[in-house]
Amino acid sequence: MTSAIALVDCNNFYVSCERVFNAKLIARPVVVLSNNDGCVIARSNEAKALGIKMGTPLFQTQHLVEEYDVAVYSSNYALYGDMSHRVMGALQEFTPEVEVYSIDEAFMRLDHDPASSLFSYGLRIKEKVRQWTGIPVSVGIAPTKTLAKIANHLAKKSSGVEGVLDLTGMSEQAEALERTPVGEVWGVGAAYAKLLRARGITTALKLRDADRLWVRKRMTVVGARIVEELRGISCLPMEQCPPQKKSITCSRSFGTSVESLGEMREAVATYMRRAAEKLRRQKLAAGVVTIFINTNRFSKEPQYSNAITYELAYPTDVTDELLEWAYKGLGQIFREGYRYKKAGVMLNHLVPSDQLTVRLFHNSDFERSRRLAKVIDAINARHGRDTVRYGMAQSNCGWKTKFNWRSSRYTTCLQEVLSIM
Repeated sequence: MTSAIALVDCNNFYVSCERVFNAKLIARPVVVLSNNDGCVIARSNEAKALGIKMGTPLFQTQHLVEEYDVAVYSSNYALYGDMSHRVMGALQEFTPEVEVYSIDEAFMRLDHDPASSLFSYGLRIKEKVRQWTGIPVSVGIAPTKTLAKIANHLAKKSSGVEGVLDLTGMSEQAEALERTPVGEVWGVGAAYAKLLRARGITTALKLRDADRLWVRKRMTVVGARIVEELRGISCLPMEQCPPQKKSITCSRSFGTSVESLGEMREAVATYMRRAAEKLRRQKLAAGVVTIFINTNRFSKEPQYSNAITYELAYPTDVTDELLEWAYKGLGQIFREGYRYKKAGVMLNHLVPSDQLTVRLFHNSDFERSRRLAKVIDAINARHGRDTVRYGMAQSNCGWKTKFNWRSSRYTTCLQEVLSIM
């Protein structure tokens, strides 16, 4: 048995998720927007062909949307997250060694019989994911992660490879590296790309053949590893267990500007509840809390932004304690007379929640609050978000993020399950 690494990448993932549940979108230009329906963050191939760029505000592409009947969707993260989980489950049918790299990408360790075709193996992976989820994927196969990234990129662009490219052979590697600009190599940022081009290293092939010591001196050990990876020597191991988070942030731009302290308290309380839920899901507790607020820096109106940070005597994962700090901080940094566009909370100095120190005072109250928080999490997980929540009367919530064109949460909300009449 020999080993190779595959990178499986979902094609136009957000758009593909929408198409799974709406066949009328197939072959039609489709875009998905960021929070508050602001900018384009995903495009179908048809939308790309129209010249719609990533990150472009919707209003700047409105003429194309109207002229070519482009389907516009708000981000539906509940749907996308669940579909991602299903894709990763399909990949684990082939190997237990699956490293989830992002919501739409995963590395896989492929152990195979040398007599068998890795190309055929890649086609089976692609077919399995399509059969289980409806999501089209591309598969790049190579001896290292960096080469697998290049293989996947070329698999998307190359005709005749059926979305699968095997770069385990040296001759295939050389051809692929020659076609790849050095700035597109995984790990080479804009500054390093400029440095390399100035030395005449313009392609991935030239970087592979460059003097490793020179690269290490200019690009540190990271650059040296890239060179080794391009030479087929694996320097980046598979990470099946994701590293512990160093911070948790919950922040949103408001649907409409916020001017009153009451509305701002509602928003910050909501964000803190969300952050606390994430904290408990990951079995962590926070030792530092930060609250921040901003006006719209693109507006000509008066500008103000501020933040405040508290270091807690005892790390906590309890929502009501975290809310107290959020309200206290907001009271200190909020200023009347401004139109606020964004607010958020950050939780830092995260530690495992099963290793919390016993408190000198009121430890029994703290443990009771922790048990209550877990019960609320369980109820909301079963019956839907905010079925039970900590008290804070909500107004008309004009600050909430806009999702004017969001599709149904077909796989995560019972009331929105697709019905076929």
